Amino acid sequence: MVIKQMLKDRTLTDKERKNLSILEVIRKNGPISRTDISKLTELNIVTVSNYVGHYIKKGLVVEGELDESTGGRKPVLVELNPKSGYIVGVGLNMMSLVAVLVDLEINVISEIKRERAPENSEKIILQMVDLAAEIIEKTEVDKTKIVGVGVGIPGIIDERGRTIRWPQSLGDKDISVCSSIKDTFEKRLNIPTIVENDANAAVLGEKWLGLDRDVRNMVYMFSGVGCGILVNEEIYRGANGAAGELGITSAHASKDYSFKIATQLGRWEMDIGMVRHARERIEKGEPSVLKDLVKGDLSKLTFKEIVKAIREKDALSIKVAEQAGQDLGKKIAFIVNLLNPEVVVIGGGVEDCGAPLLDAIKDTVKEWSVEEAATQVKIIPSAFGENAVALGVVGIVAREVFAQA
Repeated sequence: MVIKQMLKDRTLTDKERKNLSILEVIRKNGPISRTDISKLTELNIVTVSNYVGHYIKKGLVVEGELDESTGGRKPVLVELNPKSGYIVGVGLNMMSLVAVLVDLEINVISEIKRERAPENSEKIILQMVDLAAEIIEKTEVDKTKIVGVGVGIPGIIDERGRTIRWPQSLGDKDISVCSSIKDTFEKRLNIPTIVENDANAAVLGEKWLGLDRDVRNMVYMFSGVGCGILVNEEIYRGANGAAGELGITSAHASKDYSFKIATQLGRWEMDIGMVRHARERIEKGEPSVLKDLVKGDLSKLTFKEIVKAIREKDALSIKVAEQAGQDLGKKIAFIVNLLNPEVVVIGGGVEDCGAPLLDAIKDTVKEWSVEEAATQVKIIPSAFGENAVALGVVGIVAREVFAQA
């Protein structure tokens, strides 16, 4: 099985749409009869039977047990053959690099996690390639059946996955990587690769792998720096892939002014300023277990310590998370009013703060959104945590495989 072309933003043909519709139903509902596939996809039974017959010949789908029948001939059930292909996904998160290898039912066969350096650079991309190579080398599955690699990475990616620009927070200069991420992976691994923005990957992953199929419009908040937008079940990328960047900036703005507008229109740090605010409060004399966790050296304070302190019921850390939730909640309220989504997923790592952050977000959105939008929207933490980006790009590759079946 070979991916001829990464579809991504290309309009699907009628055949590709039918492939995707039928195979998604089989993946989510199998073992399932052809009659039930026809009902769920609203395609006629002859079309479904022809397509399923083709999948069986290719080994993508297998026939299983007979279904129970109320009378007459029992219908034969079909299901995906998960071992017909495998996919590698690599995701760059706030504090980690994650690689997964999955089968076509998105069962995780192997997983590797590494801590990441805090800076964005070409070095990070090479580390991601190394991680993909490592998980492929260690796997016991047939390596010739690895059909694609998905790469989820923050920033504005050009339409071919050739270059990336990382928007920096709080007045810092943006970083551009001019080498081709896609080519770097494909030359090293010799496997077709798709590159996707982290929030875009995560929003599709949450929808395709976790949420109810009836959810069509949703937003994935990737920490405080960006969001993935799903409109009518399709990722909205904008005219040239820059949609979803959360906040405005100017090269001429001072850092002090950037701090001032961060909670309004501006950009802010990945952790919504929690580390900075905690450090400022401790320096003013407020007690906190955080000081002990970093042995008095506040320069070593990271988001990881804040999460740990919240779990230990540290009052200062809880207050910091609640304030971050209120600040992020106002930006989410703006998005809820603008887009009227059914679901907003909180991810990218900040959801690890738990109830102090999430409850503050929910209360703030309820307070600042118009009533019709606020009563409609559900605000939930990411179902996949730090695996969301890696699994999201896996889902994108799987959709490509299914569409070209």
